[in-house]
Amino acid sequence: MAEHREFFYRRLHSLLGVVPIGIFLVQHLLINHFAVYGEESFNTAAGFMKNLPFVLLLEIFVIYLPILFHAILGVYIVFVAKQNTRRYGFFRNWMFRFQRITGIVLVVFIAWHVFETRVQIGLGNAELDYSLMEGILTNPFMFWFYVVGVIAAVFHFANGLWSFLVTWGITQTPKSQRISTYVCLGVFLAVSYLGIRSLITFAYGI
Repeated sequence: MAEHREFFYRRLHSLLGVVPIGIFLVQHLLINHFAVYGEESFNTAAGFMKNLPFVLLLEIFVIYLPILFHAILGVYIVFVAKQNTRRYGFFRNWMFRFQRITGIVLVVFIAWHVFETRVQIGLGNAELDYSLMEGILTNPFMFWFYVVGVIAAVFHFANGLWSFLVTWGITQTPKSQRISTYVCLGVFLAVSYLGIRSLITFAYGI
């Protein structure tokens, strides 16, 4: 029973990493990218998301609880996982290792990001708008902290997507796994661009 339960939890962990967490990550960075087109564009996009019906329920059940489950089980996996070079090979073993490292980085980054953009706003009178992000990211330390956090998040998603395709039996042959490696690399580059470009705009106004 314990083995079946762990199998189920790990499958759920894999699924949540793509749906809804991965989808939310891409959507979140797309909204942020509106900053590139000006302060008003970003505020309009952020305001639209804020005013969605049942937004609090959506945030709790589609974002916060899945991320919390994924993070807790992910930390457990980090401490019990063993490297397997025979199964993964040299490149995949390094991807396996980076997946665990970025997972730990993300626990810290997401906790701080939620505190800074949700908790502090709830305690004060600030609004989650362009000026708030500008104020955060004009600090050089915070800018690079967010750069590391965004790259870690996108890598974790893109590499997790590759693992998801294997785990769920979608890519079973070496050829299909090789193709999915290039596809996931493309996802990493495209989504990273969205995130980093937005950070540069908030920090430097360009």
